[in-house]
Amino acid sequence: MYLGIDLGTSELKLLLLSDSGAIVAQAGARLSVQRPQPGWSEQDPQAWWAAAGQAVAQLRSLAPQAWARVRAIGLSGQMHGAVLLDPQGEVLRPAILWNDGRSVHECAALMEALPALPQIAGNLAMPGFTAPKLAWVRTHEPALFARIDKVLLPKDYLRLRMCGLMVSDMSDAAGTLWLDVAQRRWSDELLALTGLTRAHMPGLVEGSEVSGRLAPEVAAAWGLSPEVIVAGGGGDNAASAVGIGAVRPGEGFISLGTSGVIFIVNDRFRPNPTSAVHAFCHAVPNRWHQMSVMLSAAACLSWVTRLVGAESEAALVARAETLDPAAQQAAPLFLPYLSGERTPHNDTRARGVFFGLDHDTDARALCYAVMEGVAFGMRDGLDALREAGTEPGTLALVGGGARSSFWAQLHADVLGLEIVTLEGGEAGGALGAARLAWLADGGDEAQVCQQPAVRQRFTPDPQRVDALAKRHARFKALYAATRGLFPAA
Repeated sequence: MYLGIDLGTSELKLLLLSDSGAIVAQAGARLSVQRPQPGWSEQDPQAWWAAAGQAVAQLRSLAPQAWARVRAIGLSGQMHGAVLLDPQGEVLRPAILWNDGRSVHECAALMEALPALPQIAGNLAMPGFTAPKLAWVRTHEPALFARIDKVLLPKDYLRLRMCGLMVSDMSDAAGTLWLDVAQRRWSDELLALTGLTRAHMPGLVEGSEVSGRLAPEVAAAWGLSPEVIVAGGGGDNAASAVGIGAVRPGEGFISLGTSGVIFIVNDRFRPNPTSAVHAFCHAVPNRWHQMSVMLSAAACLSWVTRLVGAESEAALVARAETLDPAAQQAAPLFLPYLSGERTPHNDTRARGVFFGLDHDTDARALCYAVMEGVAFGMRDGLDALREAGTEPGTLALVGGGARSSFWAQLHADVLGLEIVTLEGGEAGGALGAARLAWLADGGDEAQVCQQPAVRQRFTPDPQRVDALAKRHARFKALYAATRGLFPAA
């Protein structure tokens, strides 16, 4: 058995995978985000460790015999978060998360100080990345900055608690702006921009390599052998790609989680940051990937569900599905920028907008507008990838949004691409983490990284494609017309 641990923003998920490739059991524990100021996003790393303990207890209870046969553990997690540790390994402040927007000015300063930064790091300096967060801490919390001994990414804090080791993997490290992404090693030049050195960084391994073993006390508490190995793991998107078998150049997926991602595998480092396209290392050796990223995707659906007081997201979506084509055309437009936006706008000031409300607008129309707006944001990201020279074929849909056939078809119509959902595709990073554990235990990539069985196919409906293209044009014009009106950072 192989255990995958995926540290998301809203939930920590565990998954048990057998060496036949079957998902045996899953468990999870919810997490909350703290927003002490507008545009800030933080979590307490201790809450991650507590959630891990809760999920482990749940999974042990669900599948005790399978649990006892775990040989290796893989880690996946939300990227870019800054976990700051003192020399004793104690957390100095709440972790600053990927969707925190406080470091806008620091990003501009980093780009000015080193214009070559995007070519080394594969990305523009954006507030979501880790380096600008440290630049912000250096400026605004200098006494705390002086006490920093190590900077870890979120999943790697779990590794520290599990193994007593400070290690990261290439895919997650690529999201810091401190990695030389082509060479797959820390960049002294990039680190110096934020007053750091390699001594502040964890060691690096490939995602499919062994990073360490469970500490005896953790193994005893979790009811596992101290011989259990822990794989390098991956950032959540790279791990999700491994989970759906996207490890060969040209393969990829769409992720509808808290954020939204289009992910395409490359056989070499292909930076093209001008449209806020990301270029990162993959979680498997000698491969890279490009991504478009929108900061709020399924999070928008959660938000509108709370807004209208619906009993659940699924119940609200079911109501939205009853809209006929004329009602869909009459629905308001929605800009899904509740946390600002990355690809293609790189605009931390952008916010959500409903446009075109009238007396007939109801909860169904608002839900449809949100789902459509997220799909339009994904289309903008796809166009940016195409400008970067990447032309995807069929894409798998993963993440919580993959549960909705209605949303999947809407994406196929908006993107003009065939979309497939896969058996176990909603498992996302947890499945990929378990597969990376299997690889670290000696598994063969061709066997381990097979694409799961296709659950459903969605092909573009020509009648809807044209109508949606016209609404997408209005969507783009709406952002262009309003972007100068959002409050300054």
